[in-house]
Amino acid sequence: MSDELIELEEEEYTSQLTAPVLRRIMGLLKPHSIWVFGFFVTIALVSGLDAYFTYLNKQIIDQGIALQDRERVFEIAAIYGTFILFQAGAVFTFIYLAGVLGERIQYDLRKLLFNHLQDLSLSYYAQNAVGRLIARVTSDTGRVSDLLTWGIVDTTWALMNIISSTVFMAIINWRLALIVLTIIPVMVVIAIEFRKRILAEFRVSRRTNSKITGAFNENFQGVRVVKALGREDSNTREFQSLTTMMYRASYRAAWLSALFLPTVQVIAAIALGMLVGYGGLQIEAGLMTIGGIQAFVSYLTFMMWPVQDLARVYAEMQHSIASAERIFNLADTPPEVHDRPGAVPASTLLGEIEFDHVDFHYEDRKPVLTDFTLEVKPGEMIALVGPTGGGKSTIVNLLCRFYEPRQGQIRIHGRDYTDFTLESIHSKIGIVLQTPHLFSGTVRENIRYGRLEASNEEVEQAAKVAGAHDFIVTLEKGYEHNVGEGGNLLSVGQKQLISLARAVLARPELFIMDEATSSVDTLTESLIQRGMEALMKGRTSFVIAHRLSTIRRADRILVIENGKITEKGTHSELLKLKGHYYRLYTQQFRHELETRYGFADAVGLPETADQPQPLPAD
Repeated sequence: MSDELIELEEEEYTSQLTAPVLRRIMGLLKPHSIWVFGFFVTIALVSGLDAYFTYLNKQIIDQGIALQDRERVFEIAAIYGTFILFQAGAVFTFIYLAGVLGERIQYDLRKLLFNHLQDLSLSYYAQNAVGRLIARVTSDTGRVSDLLTWGIVDTTWALMNIISSTVFMAIINWRLALIVLTIIPVMVVIAIEFRKRILAEFRVSRRTNSKITGAFNENFQGVRVVKALGREDSNTREFQSLTTMMYRASYRAAWLSALFLPTVQVIAAIALGMLVGYGGLQIEAGLMTIGGIQAFVSYLTFMMWPVQDLARVYAEMQHSIASAERIFNLADTPPEVHDRPGAVPASTLLGEIEFDHVDFHYEDRKPVLTDFTLEVKPGEMIALVGPTGGGKSTIVNLLCRFYEPRQGQIRIHGRDYTDFTLESIHSKIGIVLQTPHLFSGTVRENIRYGRLEASNEEVEQAAKVAGAHDFIVTLEKGYEHNVGEGGNLLSVGQKQLISLARAVLARPELFIMDEATSSVDTLTESLIQRGMEALMKGRTSFVIAHRLSTIRRADRILVIENGKITEKGTHSELLKLKGHYYRLYTQQFRHELETRYGFADAVGLPETADQPQPLPAD
């Protein structure tokens, strides 16, 4: 497990149980109240019968064996056998109920968190590590589920055993029962203290182990740098320091674990000695029987395990409380972007789009867009170019309403787009990203992800429009070919074409292309370019591109620097300006010549031409 994930798992384990947290935790049981009731009844029955069986053993000794009454022995044995069958059924029932209840609670929590994560804005994901969110949905829900099932099983079983044993001991001899009861709190306190100290040492050991794993990983991956800089000795010393720390923590944990049980046994032995000594005096006085002494010894031994269970559950409860707090904190996090009261579905996005004096920042005092204004006509193709960090992707993110302006407005059809529901806006937008993401499954399933009700014929037609059909049919299973996790069985270009086909199938009214050709070869780029042109017909589109060859036909090209439009116009108009766009374009043209032919000076670079100079023949 990585160091980051260990830290995520271990954080906030010092949390204390508070009334609000306890109410919310117990509230998770409310939808399953019938199961919980049956759960408690069967546990109480099992623990009560355990104590009763010890009492029957006393009766066998005192009423059967001591008096040589064979009939009484058989009578008690018959009672014993009958109740054993009841207990077996109760054990099966409470284990079954605990298993089902645990799965239902875990299902409820994971469904709650997964659905809520779908609603959270991109800003939340930008501020929280993926490992943190995975830990919430997996390990944290598992811990809370275990607390509300097996934690309750162990706690209820332990308490019921102590209570039922105490009741039967009081029936036999209340004076001896008081002696035993004075020992139980001491055993519980000692057991809890041991568990807390052992847990603390194990936590240090786990954290150190994660650092050791990270050191291994860094040294293996960076072995060339380590050897080149002669870092072997210093790395060895650092590694030795970590392993020593882990050894000491593990040693202390092992030592405390080894000491724990003998300590509890010594205390129990002291109580047993007091019990036998005082019980012997009671026998001489005729106030106690041999069977009664044997029953007390059994009850005392029987109580040792519940005490240890209570200590273990107490230690684990701290983990579960911290997990519950993290789950509730996530569930209570409101989405930064959400539907406003009275929001209505947007009928179409094909109208005029207007950025009206928009300001935006991801972090306070670090503006990305400042007083940004732009008007886009229906069906217009807008290309965004400029240096990294200038604000191009932010413009697109705001347009898609993944984020909302801090100041100013974005209007569609002259109406503030926050008046429309998020679902109606997102359902009309198609996006192809620089790094395409495919889901595990077949090619057909990934294309159909854009419109789930689409027929096979529509899927294949979309692939043809996007230029993906020709390579898909060459795959081993064609459209039924599995793409692997994240599409890792396909090349970047193939994934990009499938992503484009997915956008085509979705029939978007607003199309976004975010540097989709920056990582593909020129042949794939031409296929994507043709697919883009087919998709953009009659649609408003925004294209972010570093390869300027893909945007020469844009209706307007905007150069974005420091959150502002510094140049705008068509391709030929911007070349005439000989500004940033001209320098960027000619630089790319020269680089292409040098890459393909090894020279550039012999060929005139474009100045005002709408098309680049033709390349020499091979």
